[in-house]
Amino acid sequence: MGQYALPDMPYDYAALEPAITGEILELHHAKHHAAYVKGANDTLERLAEARDRGEFGNLVGLEKTFAFNLSGHVLHTIFWQNLSPDGGDRPDGALADAIDEHFGTFEAFRSQLTAATASVQGSGWGVLAWEPLGRRLVVEQVYDHHGNVGANTTPLLVFDAWEHAYYLQYRNVRPDYVHKLWDLVNWTDVAARFADVTSQPG
Repeated sequence: MGQYALPDMPYDYAALEPAITGEILELHHAKHHAAYVKGANDTLERLAEARDRGEFGNLVGLEKTFAFNLSGHVLHTIFWQNLSPDGGDRPDGALADAIDEHFGTFEAFRSQLTAATASVQGSGWGVLAWEPLGRRLVVEQVYDHHGNVGANTTPLLVFDAWEHAYYLQYRNVRPDYVHKLWDLVNWTDVAARFADVTSQPG
């Protein structure tokens, strides 16, 4: 049976300074992300044990725990790839055209995703996602790792709004952290995700 594994970072921990310190990035990846990977693997083992025994009294809790940890693993994996020390500016090509089509302007999209990320209640994420039924881009707020999203959407650009992502550096001023994330966006990665998902049948 396959095990989930913590991915290597695509850059050094200090590469995103000064926007994100190396200390925060190392803690975020090596501790928090690693904990979600372990949590997903451990929960899969507990689900297998429940099946073997035919005892499903704890199934609801196990399913929720698995979704929490797996989604945390997925979103963090995307997050690391969405960022780059050479990022920033804005997209071009098909992704830029789609942003204009679905949000009016890049500035309007940026304002909506910034607000979505900064205003998540508690812990969560701001997400640019593709919704294939309507074949459109949408902005979503993810609570924790897996709530309040369209069931069929695919995340393309994710902004982590959990306190562990920024609190050591930005304290309680989440909007300042979100503002700095825009200087790190790897639009090549986001555009590749967009091209892949839009090539799929609706």
